[in-house]
Amino acid sequence: MASPAKLAHVVLRTGDLQTMIDWYIDVLDSRVVYANDSLAFLTYDEEHHRVALFNAGATERPTPAHSGLEHVAFTYSELGDLLDNYQRLKAAGTTPFWSINHGTTTSLYYRDPDGNQIELQIDNFDTDEELEAFFNSGAFAANPIGVEFDPDELHARLKAGEPKSELIKQTGPAATLGQDR
Repeated sequence: MASPAKLAHVVLRTGDLQTMIDWYIDVLDSRVVYANDSLAFLTYDEEHHRVALFNAGATERPTPAHSGLEHVAFTYSELGDLLDNYQRLKAAGTTPFWSINHGTTTSLYYRDPDGNQIELQIDNFDTDEELEAFFNSGAFAANPIGVEFDPDELHARLKAGEPKSELIKQTGPAATLGQDR
């Protein structure tokens, strides 16, 4: 049995195609590969499209009562890239609704104009062995949600030269996964 080589793209239904195109271009620093009145393909790398938007006339926003997709996550290579993007988006008026260190990732959660949740993250471990050691330590089992953090403070600490190994440590009170997320 063979596993897929990669996750190619996600497709989202919308009723406001241009607003969604603009948001994903801005948030992911992506570009339009193809668009018409019905759909758009966007990418930010070598894949022909990572996000597809389908103009289905959909206007009902997802709620916690809906089954289906919880969120889509996009991983950055470096903490600096994630936090620099946070600063860029914040300056343009786009802010995360949740900033959390899950232990496995340091993550910023956003809502697109249709209410879909988008996670921008970095992996906190460089190797599978380090990740397994974290899981086997019991730390994740004790706090599977993580700890919230202030991205402005984290960015300032990074710019001041504090090493990533210190910045990605979980410190502070444990978070709960509330209905408002």
